Amino acid sequence: MSFVKPARPNSLSLRVLLAYVVGVILSILLMILAALVLTTWRSDAWLRADLAEYTRDLIEAVRFDDTGVPNGLAASEDGDRWIYESLKGETAYRVLDESGRTVLASAAGEGFWPSAESLQLVPGSFNFERGGIRMHSVVEPFEHGGRTWYFQFAASTRMLGFIYQEFTLPFMGAGVAIFSVLLLVVFGICAYVTLGYTLRPLRKLSEAATSISPRALHARLPTGAVPSEIAPMVHSFNRVLDRLEHGYRVQQEFLATAAHELKTPLALIRAQVELREEGEDRDALLGDVDHMTRQVQQLLLLAEASEVQNYSFATIDVQDVAQDVVAYLQRMAEVAHVRVTLSGSTSVARWQADRGALFTLLKNLLENAIQHAPRGTEVRVEVDAATVTVRDSGPGADPQQLSQMFSRFWRGAHRRDQGAGLGLAICREIALAHGWVLSAHGADPGLLLRLSENGASRA
Repeated sequence: MSFVKPARPNSLSLRVLLAYVVGVILSILLMILAALVLTTWRSDAWLRADLAEYTRDLIEAVRFDDTGVPNGLAASEDGDRWIYESLKGETAYRVLDESGRTVLASAAGEGFWPSAESLQLVPGSFNFERGGIRMHSVVEPFEHGGRTWYFQFAASTRMLGFIYQEFTLPFMGAGVAIFSVLLLVVFGICAYVTLGYTLRPLRKLSEAATSISPRALHARLPTGAVPSEIAPMVHSFNRVLDRLEHGYRVQQEFLATAAHELKTPLALIRAQVELREEGEDRDALLGDVDHMTRQVQQLLLLAEASEVQNYSFATIDVQDVAQDVVAYLQRMAEVAHVRVTLSGSTSVARWQADRGALFTLLKNLLENAIQHAPRGTEVRVEVDAATVTVRDSGPGADPQQLSQMFSRFWRGAHRRDQGAGLGLAICREIALAHGWVLSAHGADPGLLLRLSENGASRA
């Protein structure tokens, strides 16, 4: 039993967005992990830095009396006096002068602090025990009025733990959640907009590439706004197009040159054969020469039809061209005992076209229909504002043959002459050069060939 491996998405935008989502998720997980580590493992160094920062904030709030002695804290910090009054056994602060004398203290008083003999006014942090509870303390010096003062702050281990567990951790979790949402939304929008702006040159390249065809080999992919990472590929593609155009031009020139060179020898051969006495050999040779001349003429038409610059576009009355074609092939239809009828709608069919090329296209379509139509039947040509149809009542074609009818050198099995199989190929080249659509359909009986303007026009 075989299993089909599911195809992976091949979208560059989707891959970049998936990489972004994975990166955001990993970043969020790392932030959560870091927050958990910081809240569950608080080193002494981190505590000392935290306490020192809070102590410096309190120093900024110290106020002095007229003699320059500290007498309280600013209103913003003094509003938290209830903390020091209610939790006198957990936290306290005081201000000392250079001699170690306390000039300002919180509600816990001097009994909170260790004895004066064990106290050294050295900036930094130290720990001490009070009633079996470990205290973390910080000493920060500051200058005012030309004197040095020392601010000392202390808090118990269990109070710091409570603050971290009940306040720091929830706020940190909320901060991580909010930041994660903002990261996902804001950066997601930025990534989407950036991708759209970055991939815009690629979409323009794709549109430019679709315009390149055998009838527009001069077109090249634009390189102005192409990202530097893609520019080498675009330049390489344009060089490939240069080589393809050169090869195509050489092929077309060879085809046209060969057709021109063959016309003169064939004319000379025909003249020499016509000088011979009448007989079966003479008629057979003239038939062969006519066949070869027709092939050469069709090769020349095919080479010319493939080049858009060979056309001169103007507004053409399609009904008028169709009438000229019917009149031109009337003798051929009479010889084949086929009736040709032309009909059209009341609307005027005026297309942008090269008149000579349109005449050749309609002539080839009608010739093909006459060659396949049974004796005594009718070939109908209908013209309306946007389409021209040619229908015969012949044997038609199998569905699988309909797609091959416009291929070069393909010939139907029921035609009367020995054509080269280039007539419908020439029609297709002319239609493509004008932006028209040429299609074949089974008519039961017969075959219907439809030429549609398809809304395209050229000037």
